[in-house]
Amino acid sequence: MAVSFSGTAKAEVCRVIPHKRCCALAQCFGILLYCNSFTGENIRIVTESREFAYILPKLFKRAFDIDFDSFPSLEAPGKLIFQIWDPEKIDHIMDSFGFDARETLALHVNYPMVEDECCKNAFLRGAFLAGGSVTDPEKGYHMELSTTHQSVARETNLLIREAVAFSPKMATRGGGQVLYLKQSEQISDLLPYLGAPVAAMSVMSAKMEKDLRNSVNRRLNCDSANVDKAIEASMEHMEAIRKLRAAEKLEDLPEKLKETAALREKYPELTLSELAQEFDPPVTKSCLNHRLRKLLELGRAIEKKEETDDEQMQPGE
Repeated sequence: MAVSFSGTAKAEVCRVIPHKRCCALAQCFGILLYCNSFTGENIRIVTESREFAYILPKLFKRAFDIDFDSFPSLEAPGKLIFQIWDPEKIDHIMDSFGFDARETLALHVNYPMVEDECCKNAFLRGAFLAGGSVTDPEKGYHMELSTTHQSVARETNLLIREAVAFSPKMATRGGGQVLYLKQSEQISDLLPYLGAPVAAMSVMSAKMEKDLRNSVNRRLNCDSANVDKAIEASMEHMEAIRKLRAAEKLEDLPEKLKETAALREKYPELTLSELAQEFDPPVTKSCLNHRLRKLLELGRAIEKKEETDDEQMQPGE
C-alpha cells in the first residue's frame, strides 16, 4: 500500500525519541488530547501509521509504566486500534495530567506539563501524530490538527504561536475543532519544529517549482500577447503601404519614409526593435515608430479620399 505524504511526515516525526520522562509524558498528553477517545471509561487511539503504532506502546510504558489492554499486530491491514479500559490504568493516566477520571471531564491543556520548550515540542509532536495530517504539496497546501475538545484547540493554538510565531486558523467540523494552515511557508516552518525537516523541504521544493512554472507561464502568455500585437501592427503597416502604392503615392514620399516602407515590406515578421536595427545606420525604436505612424496616417488619408470619391460617384436619389 502506497504511503501518503502525511504518513511519510509522521514516520519522520516518529524518529524523534523523547529521552526524558517529562517529554514522554508531554508527548502522550498531546496524543491523548487529539486521539479518538480519551474519557474516564475508555482510551482509544486509531492510526494508519505503522511507525506511530510501533513507538506508541513504548511511549506509554515510558510515561506511565503501563501496557495497552488491546493492541493490534503491526502486520494487520488498514487502521490500527489501541485501547485501554482498565479503570486503574485510566485513573493513573488521568492523575498524571491533573484530571479526575470520576468527574465530568472538560479536557484542557495543563500548561505546567508543557512549560519547558522540550515538552512543548513533544506535546505538539504527539498532537500531530494522533490528530494531524498534511496534504501532499504537489496537490495543495494544507496542514491540520483535529480534536473533539474546543478548549484544547484554543490552547494548542497559543502553544503553536509561542513555538513558531504564527497562529493556525480555527474551524468547527463535525462537532470537533480543527486548527489548520494553508500557507506553504507556515507549513514548512512548523514541520521542522515537529521533527520533519525532510517533509518541510518537499513543501518548499514544491512551492519553488510551482512559482517557477507560474512565472514561465506568465512570461509565455506575455510573449504570446506581444507577438499577437506585433503581427497585428505589421499587417496594418503593410496595408497602408499597399494603399500608397496603389494610389501611386509611394514614390512621392520623402526618402526616409520610402526606406521605412521598403524595409517593412521586406521584413514583415520583425518587431519594431528588430526592424530598427535593419536601417543603415540603425534608428531608434521611437524614430521608427514615428515613421510608421506617418505611413499609417497617409494610408488612412487615401482610404478616406477613396470613400469620399465613391460617395460622390453614387447617383442621387
